[in-house]
Amino acid sequence: MQTLLTINNLCKSYRRSSGLFSSNLQSAYQDINFSLEKGKTLSIIGESGSGKSTLVQTIAGLRTQTSGEIYLKGKALSSLSLQERCKSIRMIFHAPSSSLNPKATIGRILTAPLQLNSNLTAIERDKQIKETLSLVGLLPDYLAFYPNMLSNVQQHQVALARAMILEPDIIIADEILAGLDISLRFKLINLLLNIQDKKEVSYIIVAHNMNLVRHISDHLIVMHEGKIVENDLTENVYNAPQSSKTKNLLQSHQPDYRK
Repeated sequence: MQTLLTINNLCKSYRRSSGLFSSNLQSAYQDINFSLEKGKTLSIIGESGSGKSTLVQTIAGLRTQTSGEIYLKGKALSSLSLQERCKSIRMIFHAPSSSLNPKATIGRILTAPLQLNSNLTAIERDKQIKETLSLVGLLPDYLAFYPNMLSNVQQHQVALARAMILEPDIIIADEILAGLDISLRFKLINLLLNIQDKKEVSYIIVAHNMNLVRHISDHLIVMHEGKIVENDLTENVYNAPQSSKTKNLLQSHQPDYRK
C-alpha cells in the first residue's frame, strides 16, 4: 500500500497574552506522528480545544508548524509550490454556507480552482466541472445556481465538488458531519465512500463524536490537550481502547450508527 502522507514530530506553539506586558508560550499540539495511505480514511477525534483543527489546518497549508515536517509522497511539503499543494491536498470546512462565495454561481465557484491551478482549456474545464458535479450527485443545471438557492446537503455536495475538482490525493474534512440530521449524515457518508471507491482519494476526517466516524474510518487518532493519546486501526480502538480519554469519549456519546 502506498503511503501518501507522513507526519514527523510536528509541533505548534504560540504566544498568548497573560498580562499587560507579558505572554506565555502555549502548545496547540506537540510530538504528532502518523501516516496516511492511498485510498484510506483517517479520522482525528477529540474534545474542543484538543488541537485537531489546528493540526489539519497545518497539513492543509493554512497554518505553519513550529517544528517537525510533513511529507507528501516522500517530499517535504515545505519544498512544494503553493500550486502543487493545492492540487494534492484540499480542505472542506464545517459550514459550506460561510465558505462558498454567496455572490458567485456554482459554475464560477468550480471554475476558479481550475483557472488558478491547471492549464486546461475552457472546453476541458467545462468537461471536468460536469464530470465532478456528476461525481457528487448534482446535475449540470446547478451551475447557474447561487449557494443560497441550495439546501444544506446540496451546499455540502458543492463544497465536496470544489475539493474534488483538481482530483487531489487527500481531502481534509473538518467537522462536516456536525449539525446534520441522521439521514443527511448517512447521505454524506455514503457519498464520501462512493467517491473514494471510484477515485481512490484519501480522507482525513475531523470530528468530536467517535460514533459518527466508525463506519467510514480505517484508522483512528484520538487527541487530548494537543497530544495523540490513541493511534490504531478503528476497530481496535473501539473494541479495546487503551487510553482513559478514549474510553470517556466512547461512553459520552450515544451511538449514531449500529452494526
